[in-house]
Amino acid sequence: MNTASRIIAGAVCASALLVTAEGAAVQAAAGRQTPPGGLPKATFAAGCFWCVEADFHKLPGVVSVTSGFTGGALKNPTYEQVSAGGTGHAESVEVVYDPKKVTYEQLLDFYWHHVDPFTGDRQFCDVGDQYRPAIFYHGAEQKRLAEQSKARVEAHFKRPVAVQIVPASTFYRAEEYHQHFYLKNPERYREYRVGCGRDRRLEQIWGKDQQKSQQK
Repeated sequence: MNTASRIIAGAVCASALLVTAEGAAVQAAAGRQTPPGGLPKATFAAGCFWCVEADFHKLPGVVSVTSGFTGGALKNPTYEQVSAGGTGHAESVEVVYDPKKVTYEQLLDFYWHHVDPFTGDRQFCDVGDQYRPAIFYHGAEQKRLAEQSKARVEAHFKRPVAVQIVPASTFYRAEEYHQHFYLKNPERYREYRVGCGRDRRLEQIWGKDQQKSQQK
C-alpha cells in the first residue's frame, strides 16, 4: 500500500471506532434482523467491504448485506489480521436476496458495474490480496451463471478479466463497527470513498452504464 493509501486507511479505520449515537440508531433501523429462512445468498469481493455493502443495499430485492471475510484458512480472523495480509481471506460481503424480486443474474450484473475487473491484487487505493475481486459461488448454478457473466464482460472489453470465480467457503462476519459503516459514519465513509477514487475509476471503466447502475 502506498503512503497516500495508508493515510486514508489509517484515518478512516481510526474513525470507525467513533460511532455516534445517531449512527447507532440508524444501524438499528437498518437491520440486525435475521433474514427470512430459505432465501438464497450470494458472496462477492470487490475491495473495501464498506463500499460493496453500501452499493448492494441500494439494489431492490436485497434483504441483507453483511460485511466480512472469506476465502482463507485462518478461523475467526479479525479485521486487523485480514487487513495486514497473509490470512488468505478477502474482504467480502454476503448478500441475502429475494429471488422473486431480484435474480442472481441481476446481482452479477450489478456486481460487475461496481468492481474494477482488471486488477487482481488490489481494488482502487487498497492494495493486497485481501482486496482481490472475486465471486464466491454457492452451488453449480451460481458457478455457471458467474462464468457466463465473466465471459460476457471479457467479450465486451475484449481483454481478460482478473475477477476470480471460486467456490464459497466459510464466511466470517466482521466486527460490529464495520456493519452498515456508511450509515453509522456517513461523513467519514464519504471521505474514504472519494479519497480512494472508487467512483472515478468505475466511471472510467463503465461510463454512462455505471451512472445508470448507480441509480438502480
